[in-house]
Amino acid sequence: MPTLVPSTCPYDCPDACGLLAEVEEGRLTAVRGNPAHGYSRGSLCGKMQHYERSVNSPERLLFPQIRTGPKGSGQFRRATWEEAIALTAERLAAVKAAHGGEAILPYSYAGTMGMVQRSAGHALFHALGASQLVRGICTPAKNAGVAAVLGDTPACDADAALDASLVVLWSCNAVATNVHLLPRIKEARRNGAAFWLVETHRTATSPLADRTIVVRPGSDGALALGLLHLMDREGVAAAGFLRDEAVGWEALRREILPLHGPARTAQLTGLSEPELLEIARALGEARAPFIRLGGGYSRYGNGAMNTRLILCLAAAAGCWSKPGAACLPDVSTGGALDMRPVIRPDLAPAGGRVVNMSQLGHALTGLRDPPVQALVVWCSNPASVAPDQNAVLRGLAREDLFTVVHERLLTDTARYADVLLPATFSVEHADLYRSYGHTWLQRARPASRPPGEALENWEVFRRLADALGLRGEPWSWSADQAIDAVLAAPTPWLAGIDRAALDAGAPVQLVPPPGPRWRTPSGRFEIENPRLAHRLPRWLPAHADAEGDQHLALWLQTAPAQFTLNSTFQERQDLRAREGAMRVRLSPADAAARRLADGALAVAWNALGEVALRVEVTSDVPPGVAVVEGVHWIRDTEGERNVNALTSQRLTDEAGGSTFYDNRIEVRPA
Repeated sequence: MPTLVPSTCPYDCPDACGLLAEVEEGRLTAVRGNPAHGYSRGSLCGKMQHYERSVNSPERLLFPQIRTGPKGSGQFRRATWEEAIALTAERLAAVKAAHGGEAILPYSYAGTMGMVQRSAGHALFHALGASQLVRGICTPAKNAGVAAVLGDTPACDADAALDASLVVLWSCNAVATNVHLLPRIKEARRNGAAFWLVETHRTATSPLADRTIVVRPGSDGALALGLLHLMDREGVAAAGFLRDEAVGWEALRREILPLHGPARTAQLTGLSEPELLEIARALGEARAPFIRLGGGYSRYGNGAMNTRLILCLAAAAGCWSKPGAACLPDVSTGGALDMRPVIRPDLAPAGGRVVNMSQLGHALTGLRDPPVQALVVWCSNPASVAPDQNAVLRGLAREDLFTVVHERLLTDTARYADVLLPATFSVEHADLYRSYGHTWLQRARPASRPPGEALENWEVFRRLADALGLRGEPWSWSADQAIDAVLAAPTPWLAGIDRAALDAGAPVQLVPPPGPRWRTPSGRFEIENPRLAHRLPRWLPAHADAEGDQHLALWLQTAPAQFTLNSTFQERQDLRAREGAMRVRLSPADAAARRLADGALAVAWNALGEVALRVEVTSDVPPGVAVVEGVHWIRDTEGERNVNALTSQRLTDEAGGSTFYDNRIEVRPA
């Protein structure tokens, strides 16, 4: 009989599901959902079903390796851990001595969402004085927009959807990215709720919805402004709330809304004036609207402003004033854990160089004084996932760049390593998990034995620190001791949790600390924010509308895939088969105009590069839009580049976020 060990899905998803790992003789044989988890309630998405196929993949890296062939060739020789760590320490020390610590660049993200393992290298690189990485490749613009309006106000729980009369998912393809929200929506529908989507094309969630409102890419803020204009004109806005609990409503009405009447909104969004009026009335008259904000709309040059405007629309719809209504941007549990004992920000020199991870291509090919001479990668696959792939690959191919990659598989990035170190999967190490989609916290212990000589992130950086002569905390701790240190650092969120249950692996629920209704400087819902360059939210065009890309007719949407997650799960042949080949989805009109048949090989291109991919002709995509789902490994493409050869290094209006959805392309027959 297998032993059942509680664990958590580690990947970058708001659901952070509870798992039960089935283990026999130290080997993971299966996973199932943990019914004791209060959010996921015993179910798993299609990606995590058969997680054992990833953990037991024949492609696992089993021992340290040192490069022997050209960079990118994937040619290595076997090494010992002692040799690999000594070489890495020697090269990092030499780079620092010759060029200064800022010539070293750490690169990591959410390959695991575990708080300790994903943060394992931070203290080391702070102590080395390395360049500091801005980890903003996902939704920092959304977070900045939320903070501008709501400050530190806690968000509602996803269960708030159960009481809704109208559920709106805004740029949230829940089938691919938030699957455990769907049972709550289905229950609300059984109780009479309508279910709408706001998207740039019909997604895999559209067949489940009553309506998909298809808007022009990058126009989400314009739609929110136009609907606000109409709700105010029609007298269906939540006037009492806007008067009594918000600051800036009258200024917005006076200065901004007159510019966004139905005609202009229709021009900017692609929706008709009658449709806009219908939507505005439905939102304003809904008994209990529930609006869930996804992330896609924030990956444009106007992403933070879009967020501010959608939140203002939610306020006008009564999401904070009508019984049973709610708005869920993300669940804000970032303050639950004090990570300073692990991260040690006090070790970082003041005023050090900052590098945005979405501009890695520039960092590796254009930075000077000093140039980046050493790159250490863990919990990420930038050769696949970073924008402007051609620039990234040019940088990784530099012979004078010393690159260390700690990875589980031979990813596109791992192929460029000088030193390649084998890593563990989540069920093979200890960690602590919180979520941005719910309030459950879980501590996970190792369930199965790592294969070969694979080591966890924490142990690798502990050994490297020792080789570099760094002593004391946190490098003297084990991963479990690091977790204990985090849990020992008091925060209001941790007050009253069942520590014994948490230590035993049970999911425990965090309770937001008590406080005022609005945790903003004004103590109110901040439509107007005088601390920002734009004190009132307003329409800002996206980069692809404002920076000379208009000669390319198709707006590229790099949408999430249903069976893979960014570049994760590409080792799974079964999931790759379900996802299919890399393809561009085009409307029948756009395909016909380019003489492209369904299934044909085509080339998508812009000034950044070219990508070979298959054509899918579908009426789910409107004219003028091209959809490419998922992030494929180069080995699985037909032209040695994936969709990120077409995405730029331009950043969002606030917080330095990526702009994966803000690019134009053309497509021609191959």
